[in-house]
Amino acid sequence: DLVEAVCLGHDLGHTPFGHLGEEVVASWAPGFRHNLQSVRIVEVLEDLNLTWEVRDGIANHTWSMPMPATLEAQIARFADRIAYLNHDIDDATRAGILSEDDLPAATRADLGSGHSERIQRMVGDLVASSEAGDIAMSTDIAEAMTVTRDFLFEKVYLGRISPATKEAVSDIVRTLLDHFASNPIPQDEGRWAEDPRQAAVDYVAGMTDRFAVRAFKGLNGGPVPDLGALG
Repeated sequence: DLVEAVCLGHDLGHTPFGHLGEEVVASWAPGFRHNLQSVRIVEVLEDLNLTWEVRDGIANHTWSMPMPATLEAQIARFADRIAYLNHDIDDATRAGILSEDDLPAATRADLGSGHSERIQRMVGDLVASSEAGDIAMSTDIAEAMTVTRDFLFEKVYLGRISPATKEAVSDIVRTLLDHFASNPIPQDEGRWAEDPRQAAVDYVAGMTDRFAVRAFKGLNGGPVPDLGALG
């Protein structure tokens, strides 16, 4: 149950437009991080009265944070990276962005080729390396995962995004934040902080890409900036 709860809640705080959107929100509201926003959603906005172990697992699922306190949450943290690396490679391959041959040598040598083989190696290594009691991976597999993640950020997540698209995302997200920091948020949309800037962050960070575009269009009444590869 703890693993499931952490997995269900860990990415609730993701902003519209993924990593680009998070960068814009963080520049407007310094200190914003999607994992901490996930905790804020379940703890403050939804008042779910979750256990400390669930909240710790949600807050610390990202690899820039300390390892979660429980073994269950540590498993969720590893499972998250295993899942998104493999699915994002598959998605990028189907979209014609890259092929298996484009993957770094460390990825192909240590993680294998193809979806099934990569998952088998990573999960198998996680199980074998965790037999001593701590949830862990071998150095070679962990390093290969880091190399793969860095490659995907460069070639898929951010590398294909043009300066014009980045500017469009910034324009949309900042316009929404500025507007809702100065104008009331519809009360039927949820509970909001008394601080108007925090309320704006909570509202905008909870939008999907399409909702953000519609909201921006509703405010401007004109054309939406060209989102390029994100459109």
